[in-house]
Amino acid sequence: MLEIQGLTRRFGSVTAVDDIRLVIPDGQMVGVIGRSGAGKSTLLRMINRLQDPSEGRVLFEGRDITALRGKALREWRSECAMVFQQFNLVPRLDVLTNVLVGRLGHVPAWRSLLRLWPETDRAVALSALEQFDMGALAAQRAESLSGGQQQRVAICRALVQEPRIILADEPVASLDPRNSLLVMEALADINRRYGITVLVNLHSLDLARNYCERLVGLAAGRLVFDGPPEALTDAAAQTLYGLEAAEAVGPAKPGPGPQGGDPHRPADALA
Repeated sequence: MLEIQGLTRRFGSVTAVDDIRLVIPDGQMVGVIGRSGAGKSTLLRMINRLQDPSEGRVLFEGRDITALRGKALREWRSECAMVFQQFNLVPRLDVLTNVLVGRLGHVPAWRSLLRLWPETDRAVALSALEQFDMGALAAQRAESLSGGQQQRVAICRALVQEPRIILADEPVASLDPRNSLLVMEALADINRRYGITVLVNLHSLDLARNYCERLVGLAAGRLVFDGPPEALTDAAAQTLYGLEAAEAVGPAKPGPGPQGGDPHRPADALA
């Protein structure tokens, strides 16, 4: 279970995240929604400890994540994988090697520097790619792929870390509608198949309602909504999106929603 206790982040006189309190059970798929500048990215970056909070704590299974340093912090970032808006792939490396970067926490440093990946790790990475119909592209350079393909490679890289949590920070913001759906399907599949907790920042309310079982809405850094998609009223959407509410709110369609995960860890299932 992930617990966020009074999490606050200030940048000078600006409060980007203001006293957020949440409890997220294992295996939930949570959409973090709100307009640009609401504090969504800052919240996820504090959970992963890419940014430190000004106040408050993040607990995972009772462990104080905000107190971690050194090796313990590196291990947490392996357990709590990030998927970024801009993919963060190495353009000139092939797709398989980019996915294998997710195994860095599981192999000696000298092996990764020399690209002497164990065959078991290569099999795990290739299996992850095949799971998302990307296996045929394993030998291609990452820079040759479309944006949607690159984001799915980034998701595969996160998966092979064997994470307990995946944090996806606006993963579809730079993608067209078709690729946005493919990326959201990939995240939902990971959530259903492996029971991995997924927190995904989304500007699109329609995508959040269709794919997430719970929505957390931020406005000006504060928590203004927390509940199932069907409970999000027009008034709450107006608070979240202001003048953009009419465009953001659409009819919710039945999404794939998590149905419970496979009890096996990802690497076991992919090996």
